[in-house]
Amino acid sequence: MENILVLGVGAQGSTVAKRLNDHPDVKKITCADYDQRAVDAIVRDLDKAEGHRVDARKREDIAQLASGVDLVVDALPTQFGQNAIEAALEVEASYQAFTVFDRPARADGKEPEWTESFDAVFGPYHEKFEAIGKTALVSTGSAPGVINVVVRDAMRELESCETINMLVYEGVQAKKFFPFWWSPVVAYGDMVENPYNLVDGKIEAVEPFGGMVEREVRGVEGARKFFDHLHDEAILVGMHPEVHLGCKNAAFKYGGVGVDWARMLYDMDMLSTSPRVVDGKEIIPFDMMVALTRPAPKYHDEIATILEEGLESDTGAMLVEAYGTTADSRKVMVETYVMAPGCVDAFERSGLTGETYLTGQGGYLFTELLIEGTIQQIGAMGPDQLTMEQVDLYLEKAKALDITLETQVIEQTPGSPGYLMCGPGV
Repeated sequence: MENILVLGVGAQGSTVAKRLNDHPDVKKITCADYDQRAVDAIVRDLDKAEGHRVDARKREDIAQLASGVDLVVDALPTQFGQNAIEAALEVEASYQAFTVFDRPARADGKEPEWTESFDAVFGPYHEKFEAIGKTALVSTGSAPGVINVVVRDAMRELESCETINMLVYEGVQAKKFFPFWWSPVVAYGDMVENPYNLVDGKIEAVEPFGGMVEREVRGVEGARKFFDHLHDEAILVGMHPEVHLGCKNAAFKYGGVGVDWARMLYDMDMLSTSPRVVDGKEIIPFDMMVALTRPAPKYHDEIATILEEGLESDTGAMLVEAYGTTADSRKVMVETYVMAPGCVDAFERSGLTGETYLTGQGGYLFTELLIEGTIQQIGAMGPDQLTMEQVDLYLEKAKALDITLETQVIEQTPGSPGYLMCGPGV
């Protein structure tokens, strides 16, 4: 693949574009975003890139930019994802997205379930990409993305799998309060929607901020709370049980500064989308909180200023717990930590925050596997469907970026901490 379109050049998309610029097989990179400043900033530093302002609400505008490209990398907000994947199909290009697009509208007018997006990707869109002999690889950031590769890697230790817990903790705190180091509207939206867990073999909606567990995690002092959170990971496990050794229970659980903040707002009904009247004026609490929340630092000089002021905390953790049975019939938990640069280290390396380093660099590694022809599967797939050989290569490439795994196999009995914590009755 020589000609790549990168849609959305925020932290993740710009990371992909920069890495593509250094790849010998890539001849041309088209960078597109609604934010002209962001486009100009990235193109200025890349000798293989050209920039365009694009209105992602218009599928035809994306398709025009995508004409002749080999791969469309979608780093847009999820509401524009269906336009991006349709444009890729129209020009017969492969497609990669950091997450799954927003749910398609239902013919009956009812609010669609989040799972319907996955049904569309792995149903009709799978067939459409299969028909043109191209790949549509979705959910390719850090979580989802890197964490799904970690889950796949953990399956090596098991003969069968019962439960998979995926936990992420983000504890970066600046002098000024940034609850999220990415888009507040996306963060709040994910916080208030029903998460989906795999429970006894079925994908089920659960309550926001439910399923709380406490964990002591490496690199973070003291026990921390984790809550069920809307993400792709557990749905992918449920849709592809064959690569997860028949796993029946899975959950993505999230903790940290932003979660604690959003949970308080949620409990106060400050993230409601229903109108309220205040002093005779109608407001939407959710919209008000989005407007009032300090946006995440986006540009190099913004991040530099924050780090120069000093961080109150620079902690985080990504952890996978895979419970199952080994070939010699032992009940075990395969515990895997993802080790990656923190906020300060990531900025010194690449001008990125810790969160965007892991997401952007982790996402780019999937792009690299595509452009180098390592991923040969056609149709739609998630990162959990990589072969073990592809997993090995991905992790080898990740190691060069100081993204590494630390795994241990721990004997388990019912009643062990965390055992079946997302299973029936928990």
